[in-house]
Amino acid sequence: MSEAWHHYEEGGWAMHLITFWLVCGIAVIVDRSVYLTGASINKDAFLSQMQKCILAGDIAKAVKQCSAANAPLARIVQAGLVKVNRPDEEVQAAMDEMALIEMPKINKRTGFLALFANLAMLCGLFGTIVGLIRAFSAVGGENIDPSQKARILAEGISEAMNCTAWGLLSAITCLMGFAYLNGKTQGLEDDINEASVRVLNLVVANRQKVNLEGVEQAA
Repeated sequence: MSEAWHHYEEGGWAMHLITFWLVCGIAVIVDRSVYLTGASINKDAFLSQMQKCILAGDIAKAVKQCSAANAPLARIVQAGLVKVNRPDEEVQAAMDEMALIEMPKINKRTGFLALFANLAMLCGLFGTIVGLIRAFSAVGGENIDPSQKARILAEGISEAMNCTAWGLLSAITCLMGFAYLNGKTQGLEDDINEASVRVLNLVVANRQKVNLEGVEQAA
């Protein structure tokens, strides 16, 4: 730990800039991971419950189960179920409208991770350039004590390399988080699209079984 801190200090002030973007990236990763974990439900189990309720004509029970699930997928399906007494186009429009509300929440802030990764890497590159300028200035400086040139040169190169390493490590962390969250987000969106279509098809195919009693209270 002490050795790591020593390397951090040797990297100079640019290390603080890199750390700032790394902290921002970690904050987004934690925030989005918590949200997406809470927003995820077992799609197959949920659709199985919806199928049983719709085939039995018990729309009120299906709406209650959507409310209990408290997830984007469930809220989108619920928006369509409460309009089940309306034409198919209105059911689809209600689900699409709710999807427009829920989808941005799923994608929110994830794209910032790519930006933070680039900024961390660029700050690392900037610190590298500053360190190299310092090192070469020591070699070519006329007013610098020759006995100090080797030390200043070594310090400049150390600053440059530490900034490069820390910038790359921070960028890799942010990009790995971006890849993980992007995959999880895409999976959630695919589940929502599939579930919406399947529930709509079930409603259309089983309208004669639909019992609307208690739907408004359940919603």
